[in-house]
This record gives sequence, C-alpha cells and structure tokens, in this order.
Amino acid sequence: MNAPVDGRGAHIPTVDDTPFRPRRARTVGLAVAGALAVVLVALAVGLSLEPGTGWGPLDTASTVVLGLLLCGGLVRLVSVRAVPTTEALVVRNVVLTRRVRWDEVLEVRFGRDDPWLVLGTADGEDVAVMAVQRSDGEHAQAEARRLARMVTARAARPHRS
Repeated sequence: MNAPVDGRGAHIPTVDDTPFRPRRARTVGLAVAGALAVVLVALAVGLSLEPGTGWGPLDTASTVVLGLLLCGGLVRLVSVRAVPTTEALVVRNVVLTRRVRWDEVLEVRFGRDDPWLVLGTADGEDVAVMAVQRSDGEHAQAEARRLARMVTARAARPHRS
C-alpha cells in the first residue's frame, strides 16, 4: 500500500499521517510550566516591591531568567513527537532528532514495562519514540498499532524466498 499522491506526484496527507505526540505528559508539563512562570514572576515582582527585603533589580532579573530556562526545559521535554513522512519517521526526542527510513525499521516494540515505544532498526540500534508513552494508556496502545501498520505498509523490503 503506497501513500496517495496528487496529480503532480505530491504526497496527500491521510489520517494515518498525523504526528505522534504524548497526551498526558504534554498536558501536565505545559500546565506546570505555566504555573511555574506565574509563581516565579509573582515572586520576583513581589519581592522587588517590598521594602526592606534587600531584593534588587539583579535578583529580579536572575529569577526571571531562571524561570525562562526552567519553563523552556519543560516545554522541550513535552514537545517530543514523531512525524511520519512518505520516506521516513522523524523522531524528535528531548535532546536528539533522528530520521528513520521505513525500510530500516525491523520491529516496533511496546512492551508492558517500557515507558515508551521502541523501534528496532536494521543497524542494530534501538530508537526510543518518546512521543508514544505508556502513561497515555489505551491511546498509546492504539498509536503503537498505528505505527506498526505504517511500518508494514511503507517499508519496501524485498520478499525473501
């Protein structure tokens, strides 16, 4: 089964082409980042306005910068995703982004004790797909099955006799 193309040969996105993203971790992480930003800004402003605290402009600026760094780290942590294209799956984890061609994927594993989905590749390396997380329950199971179907449909492996 090949991905559909339009009259110019361009790929037509299908429902299966939607990116893989975590649900629960994303919601919680973004809420925590927002709350942290509000608390740190309120702390910095409140202490700078209170006389006798010894809180100066450098303290306020340092607190705001610390808040930005912490919130940025949380946002990066929850912005993991895996984006399917016609040629490959682009896996963006917390630190690294890797492009895995469909024909390089030998297996899709999502064991009961695994925190996220893992791709076994032809080069012997395991690639974590943190976008499909155990904490998402049945949704994660459905996403693992969807990815396994994509691999089967898009991997152009020759049949072995």
